[in-house]
Amino acid sequence: MIAAGHICLDITPVFPQQTAVSDLTALLRPGKLIHMEGVNVHTGGAVANTGLAMKLLGADVTLMGKIGDDAFGRIVCNILAEHGAESGMILSPGASTSYSVVLAVPGIDRIFLHNPGANDTFSAEDIPEETLQSAALLHFGYPPLMRSMYRENGSELLAILKKARGAGAATSLDMAAVDPDSDAGKVDWDAVLQGVLPYTDFFVPSAEELLFMLDRDRLDALRRQSGSGDVTELLVPERDIRPLAERCIAYGAKIVLIKCGAPGMYYKTGSREALAGISARLELDAAAWANQAGFEASYQPERVLSGTGAGDVSIAAFLTAALNGETLEDSVHLAAAAGASCVAAYDALGGLTSLDEWKAKIQAGWKKRGAC
Repeated sequence: MIAAGHICLDITPVFPQQTAVSDLTALLRPGKLIHMEGVNVHTGGAVANTGLAMKLLGADVTLMGKIGDDAFGRIVCNILAEHGAESGMILSPGASTSYSVVLAVPGIDRIFLHNPGANDTFSAEDIPEETLQSAALLHFGYPPLMRSMYRENGSELLAILKKARGAGAATSLDMAAVDPDSDAGKVDWDAVLQGVLPYTDFFVPSAEELLFMLDRDRLDALRRQSGSGDVTELLVPERDIRPLAERCIAYGAKIVLIKCGAPGMYYKTGSREALAGISARLELDAAAWANQAGFEASYQPERVLSGTGAGDVSIAAFLTAALNGETLEDSVHLAAAAGASCVAAYDALGGLTSLDEWKAKIQAGWKKRGAC
């Protein structure tokens, strides 16, 4: 399979646990000196997080992302080379490599300082036709952070999905948070989704991303209610998430998995006829996967260090399980297990074990979030 789209270098300063706060302004004040405990530098974005996670979970994955010919680009390549995954990188001379400074302050949700860099010029031409001809699945991630993907109502993103479908591959699409003050924030995302979802087999956004795109008023209300807290803690699946999932299915998505942060994830699948149209290379049991919906609560993590990449790793486990012929129920269980394991490390990959180990832990009675 192919993991394509956004890639960057994540730089995460490590805050001491005793700095835990509920309001960021209590910690980050002008002139204040904060003693840190080091820094974690790793690859980020959908290509690295989901692609490398799938590779570590046993999938045969080619990673495709654009980087610059700069110091950050060399660091990205060196990290990917440790996993034998650097060959698909596309070097863009003169461009800067994308980076994010991740502020993972204990007690509050993460804040990202992001430079999109070379990601802004990614195009359908960057994905070779011959690679698609042999791929069971193309996973594309983070179009809201890639200028070329959201211009002209997502015409280039649509071209990528059509190209993959035309080559006989199944498609998977992930989103990213949208800055309302950016150019991406001015895009009619409802129109973009209506255009691309008929060519999307697996649609795997987060609840906040989807609320921003399809129900901004509800998201604004939730944010006012949560203050500086986590919006996902206020979500009621049947009220807030189910209508979004149903709308995405109506737009043409075949399988929808909506990440709801620490509480868990919501899934919804289309009809048997719709799922039968997914690439035969995937060997998905359309009858068994069809017409299902539900909320999967998270498993209790051993510890919580950072949520960085947890959603991407959950997707990796879900897609890898689907590629391996697992049932929808087991695929969702494994996705939840991956997310719980991910938050126990500072980076996206440090907490990963294996699908078999997660299965054993689940069968042994791994407790769900909120369970006694």
